Amino acid sequence: MNLEQRLKELRIELPPAPKPVGAYVAGVRSGNLVFTSGQLPFRDGKLIATGKAPTDVPVALGQECARQAALNALAVVCTLTGSLDAVVRIVRVNAFVNSAPGFTDQAAVVNGASQLLTDIFGEAGKHTRCAIGAAELPLNAPVEIDLVVEVK
Repeated sequence: MNLEQRLKELRIELPPAPKPVGAYVAGVRSGNLVFTSGQLPFRDGKLIATGKAPTDVPVALGQECARQAALNALAVVCTLTGSLDAVVRIVRVNAFVNSAPGFTDQAAVVNGASQLLTDIFGEAGKHTRCAIGAAELPLNAPVEIDLVVEVK
């Protein structure tokens, strides 16, 4: 089964790749690796939520935001490779969670992205990861995620 069919089975629609909002590119391919820039949880051009976990953004909503940010990163990968079928494996997820003082459950928030990647790619979606608490993120986004992906 190709990944386009897998996405349909999971009822997941890959969004258009977000355009950079600064002096950078959305992703770079170097050899068999794709590195995405940090992606925010934009859906239809708007952030799903803003603020800090868990005071402004409950963990469950943070997980949804992490999932959307990962989808946006996958859209960048697809743009650079032509298809998600080029993905060999997800190597690394780096995640920043806009965290209220004392919040230490960043890993639970980032699980929204990790679970999505495993659902889509199976064993090839299992990855290394950093889940880091941040005092502030761009546009007051609750999460920012970048990927390192091995491709054919």
